[in-house]
Amino acid sequence: MPVYFNSTVNYGAVSDALKAFPITNARLAAAPGFQTANSFPYPGTSPAVSANGTTNGIVWAVENSSPAVLPAFDATSLQELYNSNQAANGRDHFGSANKFITPMIVNGKVYVGVPNGVAVFGLIQ
Repeated sequence: MPVYFNSTVNYGAVSDALKAFPITNARLAAAPGFQTANSFPYPGTSPAVSANGTTNGIVWAVENSSPAVLPAFDATSLQELYNSNQAANGRDHFGSANKFITPMIVNGKVYVGVPNGVAVFGLIQ
């Protein structure tokens, strides 16, 4: 499942990197303008975007693994900003993933459905 933001389509196929394909003159580029350093195992990833209008875009994508991983990428370069494996002592681990999970962003928080519940990510205060 692709996601669109600022004239770019982001797509994460099976066992491939998340790739950003620019749109120019109503045509999707044949080659990606950017791609992530990591790839996403079966079934690929269904990304989502959070932004402040057309600025500060972040692409969120769930990696179907155990434990599941939630990385966040700068929408303009697909450089990784965060992933749920970074925090000490597994603080941000949220269990096993499931196929076709799309993160949902609402009021500054990222929600990820998992087989037995919902993981919620946000700023620690």
